[in-house]
Amino acid sequence: MKIAVFTDVHGNRFALEAVLKDIALLEPDLTLNLGDGVWGSADPLGAWKLQQQSGALEVRGNTDEFVMAPLESLEGSQPYAKWLQGQLTPEVAAHLRTVPINRTVLEGRVLATHGTPNDPWTAFFDESYQQQLGRLAPFPGVKVVLVGHTHKELLEVQDGITRVNVGAVSRQKDGDPWARWVLLEQTGSRFNVCFRRVDYDVDAAMKWILEHYPQGSREAEQLRTGRA
Repeated sequence: MKIAVFTDVHGNRFALEAVLKDIALLEPDLTLNLGDGVWGSADPLGAWKLQQQSGALEVRGNTDEFVMAPLESLEGSQPYAKWLQGQLTPEVAAHLRTVPINRTVLEGRVLATHGTPNDPWTAFFDESYQQQLGRLAPFPGVKVVLVGHTHKELLEVQDGITRVNVGAVSRQKDGDPWARWVLLEQTGSRFNVCFRRVDYDVDAAMKWILEHYPQGSREAEQLRTGRA
């Protein structure tokens, strides 16, 4: 059983195209999308369409909740949110309202969420191991936990539970602009985790941002440098 996992696309169609091509080469049985899909400026509608075409099972990210929120509630983000609203269709926010904040697959052995299982705003790996176990208590059969949110790849194993931060498709923080995803492969009762990094046309993504979003220079620079 092979599961492809991606997260934090942040509206970057160009990075997601490269990730989905890489995923297709490995022919997974299932694909998971851990959220934060459209809050970004490198063709968010195109990124949204690709995510829907991928057939991935979704969980909701924290910035997905921005997309669902009334403009007047987004202090400090209203100009961007208004631009993004003009790029997307009403279908996007309506769909995100139906997306759960966590889901399990493989009969509960794999748990997918964005932050923690009950809060997409809280980073799972920022909490102590005991706090993590408390979060996992409602999922007694879990063997693998898949999260996003921090844009940092990470793998920890303890007491038979593998915890994975998948890394981000877009908006890297470590100086490497390549897009990230994870292949999770089950062999018998064991799971192997393979972190994947994929080159993509960063220049094309930057060009799209600068041509379509009047205040996009900051995000364009982040995509170029791979640093927040």
